Amino acid sequence: MSEVLTEVEGNVLVITINRPEAKNAVNQAVAQGIAAALDRLDAESDLRCAIITGAGGTFCSGMDLKAFVKGEKPHVEGRGFAGIAQRGSKKPLIAAVDGYALAGGMEVALACDLIVASATAQFGIPEAKRGLAAAAGGLIKLPRQIPPRIAMELALTGDFIGAERAYELGFINRISQGPALDEARSLAERIAANGPMALIASKAVVSQSHEWSEAEMWDKQQAIVGPVFMSSDAREGATAFAEKRKPNWQGK
Repeated sequence: MSEVLTEVEGNVLVITINRPEAKNAVNQAVAQGIAAALDRLDAESDLRCAIITGAGGTFCSGMDLKAFVKGEKPHVEGRGFAGIAQRGSKKPLIAAVDGYALAGGMEVALACDLIVASATAQFGIPEAKRGLAAAAGGLIKLPRQIPPRIAMELALTGDFIGAERAYELGFINRISQGPALDEARSLAERIAANGPMALIASKAVVSQSHEWSEAEMWDKQQAIVGPVFMSSDAREGATAFAEKRKPNWQGK
Protein backbone atom coordinates (compact mmCIF):
# COMPACT_ATOMS: atom_id res chain seq x y z
CA MET A 1 0.00 0.00 0.00
CA SER A 2 1.29 3.46 -0.92
CA GLU A 3 2.44 5.68 1.94
CA VAL A 4 0.97 8.72 0.17
CA LEU A 5 -2.37 8.69 -1.64
CA THR A 6 -3.60 11.29 -4.11
CA GLU A 7 -7.09 11.97 -5.39
CA VAL A 8 -8.39 14.69 -7.69
CA GLU A 9 -11.67 16.31 -6.68
CA GLY A 10 -12.62 18.84 -9.33
CA ASN A 11 -9.71 21.28 -9.45
CA VAL A 12 -8.37 20.21 -6.05
CA LEU A 13 -5.68 17.60 -5.36
CA VAL A 14 -6.11 15.79 -2.03
CA ILE A 15 -2.82 14.40 -0.68
CA THR A 16 -3.13 11.89 2.16
CA ILE A 17 -0.27 10.63 4.31
CA ASN A 18 -1.20 6.96 4.57
CA ARG A 19 0.68 5.40 7.48
CA PRO A 20 -2.05 5.28 10.15
CA GLU A 21 -0.33 2.39 11.95
CA ALA A 22 2.64 4.72 12.54
CA LYS A 23 0.53 7.83 13.24
CA ASN A 24 1.55 9.01 9.76
CA ALA A 25 5.18 9.49 10.80
CA VAL A 26 7.36 10.68 7.94
CA ASN A 27 9.83 8.24 6.44
CA GLN A 28 11.64 8.47 3.13
CA ALA A 29 8.70 7.03 1.19
CA VAL A 30 6.32 9.64 2.61
CA ALA A 31 8.73 12.46 1.77
CA GLN A 32 9.11 11.20 -1.79
CA GLY A 33 5.36 10.72 -2.16
CA ILE A 34 4.52 14.25 -1.01
CA ALA A 35 7.21 15.72 -3.26
CA ALA A 36 5.83 13.81 -6.26
CA ALA A 37 2.31 15.03 -5.48
CA LEU A 38 3.48 18.63 -5.29
CA ASP A 39 5.34 18.25 -8.59
CA ARG A 40 2.07 17.05 -10.09
CA LEU A 41 0.17 19.99 -8.58
CA ASP A 42 2.56 22.47 -10.13
CA ALA A 43 2.62 20.70 -13.50
CA GLU A 44 -1.10 20.17 -14.15
CA SER A 45 -2.92 23.35 -15.12
CA ASP A 46 -6.35 22.01 -14.16
CA LEU A 47 -5.25 21.70 -10.52
CA ARG A 48 -5.72 24.98 -8.66
CA CYS A 49 -4.84 24.01 -5.08
CA ALA A 50 -4.19 21.04 -2.80
CA ILE A 51 -5.19 19.71 0.59
CA ILE A 52 -2.71 17.74 2.71
CA THR A 53 -4.18 15.47 5.36
CA GLY A 54 -3.49 12.25 7.24
CA ALA A 55 -5.25 8.89 7.33
CA GLY A 56 -6.75 7.30 10.42
CA GLY A 57 -7.59 10.40 12.45
CA THR A 58 -4.05 11.76 12.84
CA PHE A 59 -2.42 14.40 10.67
CA CYS A 60 1.24 13.56 11.26
CA SER A 61 3.26 12.67 14.35
CA GLY A 62 6.52 13.92 12.86
CA MET A 63 9.67 12.17 11.74
CA ASP A 64 9.73 8.38 11.94
CA LEU A 65 12.28 8.04 14.74
CA LYS A 66 12.79 4.31 14.13
CA ALA A 67 13.68 5.01 10.51
CA PHE A 68 15.89 7.91 11.62
CA VAL A 69 17.89 5.68 13.98
CA LYS A 70 18.41 3.25 11.11
CA GLY A 71 19.89 6.05 9.02
CA GLU A 72 16.90 6.73 6.78
CA LYS A 73 16.54 10.38 5.76
CA PRO A 74 12.97 11.69 5.36
CA HIS A 75 14.04 14.50 3.04
CA VAL A 76 13.87 15.25 -0.68
CA GLU A 77 16.58 17.29 -2.35
CA GLY A 78 15.32 20.81 -3.03
CA ARG A 79 12.12 20.35 -1.03
CA GLY A 80 13.47 19.40 2.39
CA PHE A 81 11.79 17.44 5.17
CA ALA A 82 8.67 15.52 4.13
CA GLY A 83 9.16 16.76 0.59
CA ILE A 84 7.59 20.11 1.51
CA ALA A 85 9.29 21.95 4.40
CA GLN A 86 11.72 24.01 2.31
CA ARG A 87 9.70 24.33 -0.89
CA GLY A 88 6.01 23.61 -1.24
CA SER A 89 4.09 24.66 -4.35
CA LYS A 90 3.43 27.82 -6.30
CA LYS A 91 -0.27 27.00 -5.81
CA PRO A 92 -2.22 27.27 -2.53
CA LEU A 93 -1.83 24.47 0.01
CA ILE A 94 -4.28 23.70 2.81
CA ALA A 95 -3.44 21.49 5.78
CA ALA A 96 -6.45 19.54 7.09
CA VAL A 97 -5.43 18.57 10.63
CA ASP A 98 -7.17 15.92 12.71
CA GLY A 99 -5.62 14.60 15.90
CA TYR A 100 -1.93 15.38 16.27
CA ALA A 101 0.31 17.64 14.18
CA LEU A 102 3.51 17.31 16.17
CA ALA A 103 7.19 17.98 15.53
CA GLY A 104 7.71 17.39 11.82
CA GLY A 105 3.94 17.08 11.50
CA MET A 106 3.49 20.64 12.71
CA GLU A 107 6.25 21.68 10.34
CA VAL A 108 4.32 20.14 7.43
CA ALA A 109 1.35 22.25 8.50
CA LEU A 110 3.64 25.30 8.76
CA ALA A 111 4.67 24.75 5.15
CA CYS A 112 1.04 25.09 4.02
CA ASP A 113 -0.67 28.40 3.32
CA LEU A 114 -3.87 27.72 5.25
CA ILE A 115 -4.75 25.36 8.10
CA VAL A 116 -8.11 23.84 8.96
CA ALA A 117 -8.18 21.82 12.18
CA SER A 118 -10.72 19.66 13.94
CA ALA A 119 -11.83 20.84 17.38
CA THR A 120 -9.71 18.18 19.09
CA ALA A 121 -6.50 18.78 17.10
CA GLN A 122 -3.21 19.26 18.95
CA PHE A 123 -0.12 21.12 17.72
CA GLY A 124 3.42 21.19 19.05
CA ILE A 125 7.15 21.11 18.40
CA PRO A 126 8.36 18.77 21.19
CA GLU A 127 11.74 17.98 19.60
CA ALA A 128 13.64 19.34 22.60
CA LYS A 129 12.10 16.57 24.72
CA ARG A 130 14.00 14.08 22.52
CA GLY A 131 17.25 16.02 22.49
CA LEU A 132 16.49 17.36 19.01
CA ALA A 133 15.46 20.73 17.53
CA ALA A 134 12.59 21.67 15.22
CA ALA A 135 14.91 22.28 12.30
CA ALA A 136 12.37 21.62 9.51
CA GLY A 137 10.76 25.03 9.88
CA GLY A 138 9.45 25.08 13.43
CA LEU A 139 12.16 27.38 14.78
CA ILE A 140 12.21 29.79 11.83
CA LYS A 141 8.66 29.76 10.45
CA LEU A 142 6.63 29.58 13.65
CA PRO A 143 7.88 32.96 15.01
CA ARG A 144 6.70 34.53 11.74
CA GLN A 145 3.21 33.07 12.08
CA ILE A 146 2.50 33.57 15.79
CA PRO A 147 3.93 35.98 18.43
CA PRO A 148 7.66 35.24 18.79
CA ARG A 149 7.53 34.85 22.58
CA ILE A 150 4.83 32.19 22.27
CA ALA A 151 6.89 30.44 19.60
CA MET A 152 9.89 30.56 21.94
CA GLU A 153 7.86 28.99 24.74
CA LEU A 154 6.61 26.18 22.51
CA ALA A 155 10.15 25.49 21.26
CA LEU A 156 11.71 25.44 24.72
CA THR A 157 9.01 23.56 26.62
CA GLY A 158 7.83 21.22 23.88
CA ASP A 159 4.27 21.75 25.14
CA PHE A 160 1.23 21.25 22.92
CA ILE A 161 -1.57 23.71 22.13
CA GLY A 162 -5.11 22.83 21.14
CA ALA A 163 -7.15 24.08 18.21
CA GLU A 164 -8.83 26.89 20.15
CA ARG A 165 -5.50 28.31 21.32
CA ALA A 166 -4.02 27.91 17.83
CA TYR A 167 -6.98 29.83 16.41
CA GLU A 168 -6.61 32.60 19.01
CA LEU A 169 -2.95 32.97 17.99
CA GLY A 170 -3.86 33.21 14.31
CA PHE A 171 -2.04 29.99 13.52
CA ILE A 172 -5.05 28.23 11.99
CA ASN A 173 -7.82 29.58 9.77
CA ARG A 174 -10.80 27.50 10.77
CA ILE A 175 -11.92 25.00 13.38
CA SER A 176 -14.08 22.17 12.07
CA GLN A 177 -16.57 20.50 14.38
CA GLY A 178 -16.34 17.38 12.20
CA PRO A 179 -13.43 15.93 10.22
CA ALA A 180 -11.05 18.67 9.17
CA LEU A 181 -11.05 17.40 5.59
CA ASP A 182 -14.72 18.31 5.15
CA GLU A 183 -14.13 21.95 6.08
CA ALA A 184 -10.89 22.01 4.08
CA ARG A 185 -12.74 20.80 0.99
CA SER A 186 -15.21 23.66 1.33
CA LEU A 187 -12.36 26.17 1.60
CA ALA A 188 -10.49 24.59 -1.31
CA GLU A 189 -13.56 24.77 -3.55
CA ARG A 190 -13.86 28.51 -2.87
CA ILE A 191 -10.21 29.00 -3.76
CA ALA A 192 -10.31 26.78 -6.85
CA ALA A 193 -13.23 28.78 -8.27
CA ASN A 194 -10.93 31.78 -8.75
CA GLY A 195 -8.51 32.66 -11.53
CA PRO A 196 -5.49 30.34 -11.53
CA MET A 197 -2.98 33.05 -12.44
CA ALA A 198 -4.43 35.32 -9.76
CA LEU A 199 -4.06 32.59 -7.14
CA ILE A 200 -0.41 31.95 -7.93
CA ALA A 201 0.46 35.65 -8.02
CA SER A 202 -1.46 36.46 -4.84
CA LYS A 203 0.23 33.63 -2.95
CA ALA A 204 3.64 34.77 -4.17
CA VAL A 205 3.15 38.37 -3.04
CA VAL A 206 1.72 37.49 0.38
CA SER A 207 4.49 34.92 0.95
CA GLN A 208 7.40 37.08 -0.19
CA SER A 209 6.43 40.65 0.67
CA HIS A 210 7.59 40.48 4.32
CA GLU A 211 11.15 40.40 2.94
CA TRP A 212 10.71 43.53 0.78
CA SER A 213 11.75 47.01 1.81
CA GLU A 214 9.30 49.88 1.50
CA ALA A 215 11.41 51.30 -1.32
CA GLU A 216 11.16 48.18 -3.46
CA MET A 217 7.81 46.61 -2.53
CA TRP A 218 5.69 48.24 -5.24
CA ASP A 219 8.10 47.34 -8.05
CA LYS A 220 8.45 43.78 -6.79
CA GLN A 221 4.70 43.38 -6.51
CA GLN A 222 4.19 44.77 -10.02
CA ALA A 223 6.66 42.29 -11.46
CA ILE A 224 4.48 39.47 -10.11
CA VAL A 225 0.96 40.81 -10.63
CA GLY A 226 1.55 42.73 -13.86
CA PRO A 227 1.13 39.66 -16.11
CA VAL A 228 -2.13 38.84 -14.32
CA PHE A 229 -3.70 42.17 -15.32
CA MET A 230 -2.58 41.64 -18.94
CA SER A 231 -3.93 38.08 -19.14
CA SER A 232 -6.89 36.64 -21.00
CA ASP A 233 -8.23 35.48 -17.64
CA ALA A 234 -8.42 39.10 -16.44
CA ARG A 235 -10.57 40.02 -19.42
CA GLU A 236 -12.65 36.88 -18.95
CA GLY A 237 -13.21 37.69 -15.27
CA ALA A 238 -14.48 41.18 -16.08
CA THR A 239 -16.65 39.91 -18.93
CA ALA A 240 -18.15 37.15 -16.83
CA PHE A 241 -18.97 39.64 -14.08
CA ALA A 242 -20.74 41.92 -16.57
CA GLU A 243 -22.62 38.97 -18.06
CA LYS A 244 -23.50 37.55 -14.62
CA ARG A 245 -22.00 34.11 -15.27
CA LYS A 246 -19.17 31.98 -13.95
CA PRO A 247 -15.78 32.67 -15.57
CA ASN A 248 -14.23 30.15 -17.90
CA TRP A 249 -10.63 30.29 -16.75
CA GLN A 250 -7.85 29.36 -19.16
CA GLY A 251 -4.87 30.05 -16.94
CA LYS A 252 -3.35 32.45 -19.42
